[in-house]
Amino acid sequence: MSNLLDAFHLTSLPAEAEAFRAEVKHFLAGNLPAAPADIRARSWMGFDADFSRRLAARGWIGLTLPVNYGGAGMDAFRRFVLVEELLAAGAPVAAHWIADRQSGPLILRYGTEAQKDFYLPRICAATAFFCIGMSEPDSGSDLASVRTRAVRCDGGWRLTGRKIWTTNAQHCQYMIALVRSSGAPEDRQKGLSQFIVDLSLPGVEVRPITDLTGDAHFSEVTFDDVFLANDTLIGEEGGGWHQVTAELAFERSGPERLYSSVVLLDCWRDHLRRHGASDAETALLGSFVTQLATLRCLSIAVTARLARGESPVVEAALVKDIGTAFEQAIPAQLEAVISADPAQVFDPELYRTVAYLSQISPTFSLRGGTREVLRGMIARGLGLR
Repeated sequence: MSNLLDAFHLTSLPAEAEAFRAEVKHFLAGNLPAAPADIRARSWMGFDADFSRRLAARGWIGLTLPVNYGGAGMDAFRRFVLVEELLAAGAPVAAHWIADRQSGPLILRYGTEAQKDFYLPRICAATAFFCIGMSEPDSGSDLASVRTRAVRCDGGWRLTGRKIWTTNAQHCQYMIALVRSSGAPEDRQKGLSQFIVDLSLPGVEVRPITDLTGDAHFSEVTFDDVFLANDTLIGEEGGGWHQVTAELAFERSGPERLYSSVVLLDCWRDHLRRHGASDAETALLGSFVTQLATLRCLSIAVTARLARGESPVVEAALVKDIGTAFEQAIPAQLEAVISADPAQVFDPELYRTVAYLSQISPTFSLRGGTREVLRGMIARGLGLR
């Protein structure tokens, strides 16, 4: 148990990272499109390719990737600051988000030189957007049971199967897909591989899924005998499980696992400033701020491990589990505050923002691994199972 707990050392952001914050704030003041809180609350699900390209022009996509591949060569701390400021402002970052956060680092770590030379500069220029091909119909969160299959053929592989809940697949050029390249689903983690799939290839069909909020950022993607050349395999054939768990550490560790409801929190704080706050409302706001400060410290501790080149899989799972519970609590408790006093007048923008997050917040504990899966990982990390 102590090994996991010892991994969270209180860490301050370096001075150069804090200095970078002022530069990011200045950029956002001049480049962030004006939008009400209920639109800004979509943030890392808000797709705006033009905004992503403005970030890329500053060198802020692929911030931690090496300069020779088009990146900025900065450390994970400055990326933390950039992400924190983007999410706090409600910037529409979905276009480049997955490529920047995990596809690029995955290709850098496991890809061939040809893959790095081709994809990484395009990611950094915001001309290549990626989606994640992990979840499948009827598999729930059991990632090791994937049935989408790649079969060897002359010159490459033939891909058949389906992926679901694929964020912004309809807008992306590429998917990194976890598929079975040998064996059967009963083999679990064995026989899995990752491939880069060009979504414009014959046999690929992308069908957007409209959610309760009216948005359609999820998609189902079908592969019907899609030909993949040999050079689309990432890493070693059969090494997909090890690679995807390393990738998920990037997905689970960042501020996006704490800040999904922060625009709503700011909107409610502004409402209290204008209209006054009861003692109970003041206490609730203080509780939210205290939780956020604590979670932020945990997330920075994980960032420190990423900066050292480590793969904090269990630590990231812990932050993600606690962080998404916090993100879900904000709209749930504010909804209760609003309904407790029907006579009180609330700003329409606050109503809309609470309504949106109340509808979408159940997904917070699904994306990136369900709560049950994460707690199983944490239990193993603590030596409890």
